[in-house]
Amino acid sequence: MTQKVALITGSSRGIGKAAAIRLAKEGYDIVINYARSRTAAQETAKEIEAMGRKVLTVKANVGDVSKIKKMFEQIEAEFGRLDIFVNNAASGVLRPAMELEESHWDWTMNINSKALLFCAQEAARLMERNEGGKIVSISSLGSIRYLENYTSVGVSKAALEALTRYLAVELADKNIAVNAVSGGAVDTEALTHFPNRDELLEEARQKTPAGRMVEIDDMINAVMFLLKDESSMIRGQTIIVDGGISLLV
Repeated sequence: MTQKVALITGSSRGIGKAAAIRLAKEGYDIVINYARSRTAAQETAKEIEAMGRKVLTVKANVGDVSKIKKMFEQIEAEFGRLDIFVNNAASGVLRPAMELEESHWDWTMNINSKALLFCAQEAARLMERNEGGKIVSISSLGSIRYLENYTSVGVSKAALEALTRYLAVELADKNIAVNAVSGGAVDTEALTHFPNRDELLEEARQKTPAGRMVEIDDMINAVMFLLKDESSMIRGQTIIVDGGISLLV
């Protein structure tokens, strides 16, 4: 009951997997959450177990509140505590605004926005048992600027960032710090679903003032900074990790 525990949603691959591995290296036991990629989740779990850390792997669509509650019941039964929650799971329908259907909107908002609220409620209940914790969400530049075919995802990420601010205030008295990290274009598997993937990557390579596009480790470094005690007075903020490209718009 004294070993610290971190939950990372959508952690079978990409940024979520990298966050889980980095936190395991920092000494945390890990809860891996996935929706579809069971094999990838199990491979990630094996990597972490090889470090001597304990791993709980939970299949749950975080857009469904009943699945969220069941996931946290498993976490409580297995570990009895939670110290870190990285809200990384994301999905969305990539279409222009005029082509979106109600089901597209609901699916995207549920996973990208609603999940943060209801996961945070459950996480806070476990965190306050151990005098606090940290919550960090992964956002994207589509929350503050126009990206082609990104309407539903961009709006859902804007809602995520607004919710981050509200949670930061309301969970402060529980000693729970809440923040977000927003990234520029990162070449992950998720980007393969973008119809304009090649254009996004080329723009990032050519126009980023820092001279290169953002990599997964850049995102993880920012997440880890927000999870450290040294950042405890940063609350309700969204740190943009984009090499400066958003400054050009």
